[in-house]
Amino acid sequence: MSSNRMLSFFNRNTTWGKSFHDFNYRLFIFMTWVPAVIFFNGNVGELTRINGPSMYPYLNTSYNEDLKKDLCWVSKWNPTRNLERGMLVSFQSPNNPEKLAIKRVIALEGDVVYTRAPCPLPTVQVPINHVWVEGDNRDKSLDSNSYGPLPMSLIQGKLTYVLWPWKSSGPIHWRQFKGRTRVIAGRRQDAPNWD
Repeated sequence: MSSNRMLSFFNRNTTWGKSFHDFNYRLFIFMTWVPAVIFFNGNVGELTRINGPSMYPYLNTSYNEDLKKDLCWVSKWNPTRNLERGMLVSFQSPNNPEKLAIKRVIALEGDVVYTRAPCPLPTVQVPINHVWVEGDNRDKSLDSNSYGPLPMSLIQGKLTYVLWPWKSSGPIHWRQFKGRTRVIAGRRQDAPNWD
């Protein structure tokens, strides 16, 4: 008898039973989408907020005026395929692996880069499976001049669109970038092998 009363508590015909059934249904629907969202964010793309001044003035154009941050689309589909000089990439920072960094690709495998402080060498030839990355704001950027050539395995995505703020929204035109760092283009075959 008491078991019948307990089971009637979850009966669909009662108000509580109906809301309990609806909650379970919604929870089931939500839980089935979690793996899809995780796969999408890890392999297709995701939205990323740009923090800090290292990419100013190209990104975070109002960094000196207010605390607004740019919102960008990061494409994660084959992030290291067809990398070119000037592209913006996201990667796990070599100094702090918990932090996501956004920098510009300055040099590719085999290229010779004329470095700046704090790099101890005047020139560096980028080894195989590495790229040289720098921030656009040279004075406030922790980049390859600090930690050396970046392994391509750390690159997680390419920035393709600025979504917010509206005044700078649109595709990222990285081909128009003219860097201040002197780079002598090289060939991948001539790159040193650090493996």
